[in-house]
Amino acid sequence: MTPADLSRTVVRAVRRAVEEDVLRAPVPERAVVERPRPGGRGDYATNVALKLAGPAGLPAREVAEILRAMLDADAAISGVEITGPGFLNFTLAPDPYDTLVRTIRTQGGAYGHGAALAGQTLGVGPGPRADAVARLLRAQGATVPRTDDGGAADGPADGAAALVARLGHDAAVWSLLLPTAATDEDLLAQRESNPLFRVRYAHARTRALTRNAAGLGFRAAYEEAVDAPGLLGALADHPAVLEAAARRREPDRLARHLDTVADRFFRFHDTCPVLPVGEEKPSAAHRSRLALAEATGAVLAGGLSLLGISAPEHL
Repeated sequence: MTPADLSRTVVRAVRRAVEEDVLRAPVPERAVVERPRPGGRGDYATNVALKLAGPAGLPAREVAEILRAMLDADAAISGVEITGPGFLNFTLAPDPYDTLVRTIRTQGGAYGHGAALAGQTLGVGPGPRADAVARLLRAQGATVPRTDDGGAADGPADGAAALVARLGHDAAVWSLLLPTAATDEDLLAQRESNPLFRVRYAHARTRALTRNAAGLGFRAAYEEAVDAPGLLGALADHPAVLEAAARRREPDRLARHLDTVADRFFRFHDTCPVLPVGEEKPSAAHRSRLALAEATGAVLAGGLSLLGISAPEHL
């Protein structure tokens, strides 16, 4: 919950108190929310009760008690205390995605790897699809026999050589993992309607954001909640997708998931600017959004690597 979110929550609490006729005062357009001053507690504080005390004809602490009762049930707030003459002090509930973003940024491309298939020795058949299956199996702890050159023991990729010669390695592998009626032109198109380009471009965009942020003098740090539930949910799903793709030997499952992550990243990118605009200074919101973008890039790069497809930093 951001300070702006908390301000709106406080205003809603005032409105509810007025509607329930436990407080007779004008509903403010906004409530000033700041870091607690000396003697305060928690993450944020507001003086709204002091502002409403006069119009309500009540002591400020009594107004604060009324508002605390309205705010106690909010899941995003873990505690509300009253200090001094009537300041409301808020302790926010932990952001459930804080650990997720930090974990991804720490583990990088290994995020989602596990030991679900540890102790099992599994063979695969021939071809680029089998190579992707082998990488997925190993990422879940399985042992997959290797040849002398380090690849899976799957022999030559029958029929794939001509496709690679025509489309290039990455587009050829993608087309083998997700067979469609797409033409060669569709598979090579540098536009967002092409799923392969969309996924690789999303990764390249995350890397560009990090470079541009450095030029503006700030780095990523997940300091406050980011309003991107679709993207965060897709990132949280990644370990389960990897395990399912390995168990079922379905690398196409991972390819589709990466496309979903890319799509949700662009929605987030378009609605929540990661970089300051104009004269705007970098804030906690920008640092947190950049941390989410970097986590997204790590998931996309790691997933593409498992599929045997490159993740360039520039497109």
